[in-house]
Amino acid sequence: MKLNYGTLIFFAVAVLVFVANALTFPMTVPRIIGLSIVVPSLLLFVLARIQLGRSFSVEAKATRLVTSGLYSRIRNPIYFFGALVITGAIVWTGRPWGLLIFLVLIPLQIFRVRKEEKVLLEKFGTAYLDYKRKTWF
Repeated sequence: MKLNYGTLIFFAVAVLVFVANALTFPMTVPRIIGLSIVVPSLLLFVLARIQLGRSFSVEAKATRLVTSGLYSRIRNPIYFFGALVITGAIVWTGRPWGLLIFLVLIPLQIFRVRKEEKVLLEKFGTAYLDYKRKTWF
């Protein structure tokens, strides 16, 4: 698996900037809850991206069917943990109206998942259907 160092560096810097800024604010209950959602979700997001390796692309492509690691349980861990990072950040800021972002994000992700599933089904056929039956989202 080839590690995309650019992606890893980007997320490492994002985590450092977020944590550095987060620590300048008083630690209230919503901020503690938000951080407890953001930090593990972001780590799992990065892990999912690393496990996807060269199969990652912005466009729906099917180079290989990744079925190990986080992908052995969740078909779309990047989307799932990305949504949790956003949720945690919204809780951390204490601005529940920020959840309105999901009015755009959820339909967009459903569209992308369906497009990716079509490409994967065309390329891998029954192997993809078997994998889909064994995993969530």
